[in-house]
This record gives sequence, structure tokens and C-alpha cells, in this order.
Amino acid sequence: MKIIVGLGNPGQKYRDTRHNMGYRVIEELARRYSIDREECKFDSIIGHLRINGERILIVKPLTYMNLSGRAIQPLVRFYKQELSQLIVAYDDMDLEPGRIRLRPAGGSGGHKGMASIIERLGSEEFPRLRIGIGRPPQQWTVESWVLSKLRSDEQSLIDEAIQIGADALIEWVKSGIVQAMNKYNR
Repeated sequence: MKIIVGLGNPGQKYRDTRHNMGYRVIEELARRYSIDREECKFDSIIGHLRINGERILIVKPLTYMNLSGRAIQPLVRFYKQELSQLIVAYDDMDLEPGRIRLRPAGGSGGHKGMASIIERLGSEEFPRLRIGIGRPPQQWTVESWVLSKLRSDEQSLIDEAIQIGADALIEWVKSGIVQAMNKYNR
């Protein structure tokens, strides 16, 4: 079994914001695959599905971004999963809009949702999928940037990144992080 987590903020107010790229990838996986069962558990919406015959949990934490670890840590503990079987998808300002990057491990890079997960798990040693949203213009704060809606000129880049991100997560399930990185990190 593998666990795919997409970070974001719940509620209509945040639906189309830059900070919800992780949610969007989870929604794309749900669109592509039949969900066997959906439940609200561990402060998350959890979909159960199969990819290539393997049981997969797709997870959208409902704790709001900065408290994501509060949802993920008990989930990983309950299912007794090694951290290598967990991958987290999230927005990243250090990548230009439309770019994705898989990594096998690493720090939070200043992302508060990732910092929360790392703190609660007590480890940085789990894979992640970063989805680029670019840096804010000088007059914007980081918070206002990540909570803002995409500009029309960014929409097609982000839509494509979500599709490729979902492809990369499927490759991770089928072949592992190294193979997925070799195929999708360009």
C-alpha cells in the first residue's frame, strides 16, 4: 500500500488558489481512477483506489495547510507505513509556474505545510512532488501570493503541471521514486 497526500486548504474560498496544487493533483487522480471507498478520517478526506493492482490511499488533509502534520502523522502510524511509501504533493514558490520536481527526501524549503509534516513525522525522509507556482511580485506578501487565485496567463501552465504531476505520481506507484524522477525531472 502507498499513501499519496495532496496539501491544500479546505473550503470553497481556497479552491482555486496557488496553495491548493496538492489538492488539485489528488482530484486528478480521483478523476482518472475509480475510488473504491471514500471516508473522512484523521482530519482528512481519504479515497481508496487501486493503481496497477496496488492499494493506494489518496489524501486531502482538512487541517489547513500549516497544520498538515496533525493529519498525516496519525494516518501513517495507523496504516504502519514506511515513510518511503508516502509521497506528498504541494505548491512550491521556488519553481516557476508549470514546472514539477520529484525529490526522494529533503527539508521544508520554508513551506509551512511541509514543515508541519516533517516535525510531526520526525523525519524529512519521504518523497515529495513539488508543483511550481513562482515567486510573488515584489509588492505581494508570501501569504497573499499563495492564497491568491491564478492569473489567466498561468492557468494553462498549471493545468498541464497538474496532469504531468498525476502522471509522475502514477509512475512513482508503479516504478518507485528514482524511476519517476528520471522520467519527470527535466
